[in-house]
Amino acid sequence: WFLACEGRLGMQEAIELAQGLSATLRMVHVVDMSWLPLGPEIAIDTEAISAARRGAGEKIVAAIRETARQAGFEATAALIETETPIERVAEAIAREAARWSADLVVLGTHGRRGFQRLMLGSVAEQMTRLSSVPVLLVPMPKPSPAT
Repeated sequence: WFLACEGRLGMQEAIELAQGLSATLRMVHVVDMSWLPLGPEIAIDTEAISAARRGAGEKIVAAIRETARQAGFEATAALIETETPIERVAEAIAREAARWSADLVVLGTHGRRGFQRLMLGSVAEQMTRLSSVPVLLVPMPKPSPAT
C-alpha cells in the first residue's frame, strides 16, 4: 500500500514502484486551509477562497487520476484538507497515511533553498519527522548549467 502526494516526480515514481510491486496506490493532493484568516472582523470572503482552492485541488486530483490511467495503472486519488487552522500539510499527509494503513509514503521535493525554504518550510522534511511509516523522497532534478 503506497500513499503518494501530488507532485509530478513523486507521482511518477510511486506509479512505477506500485506497478513493479503489484501494490495498491492512493494518491492525494492536500489543500492547505491553515492560512485562512479566522476572525469575522476580517472583511475577506473566506468561503469563496476556500471553494476556489478546493476547485483547483479537484482539477489536480483529476489530472493525477488521468496520469495513472495513461500509465495503465488503476489508482485511487483524493483531495484532503488540513483540518484545523494550525495543522500543517505534513500532518494531514501523515494522518491520511495512518488512516489508509500505508506501507510507504512517496513525496516529490521542490528543492527550495534559502529564504523560500525559511518562509514556506519543507513538507518533505516535516513528513520525515512525523511519519510512522517509511518516506521515499523524490528530488526535483537540478537545472542543467547554461552552456
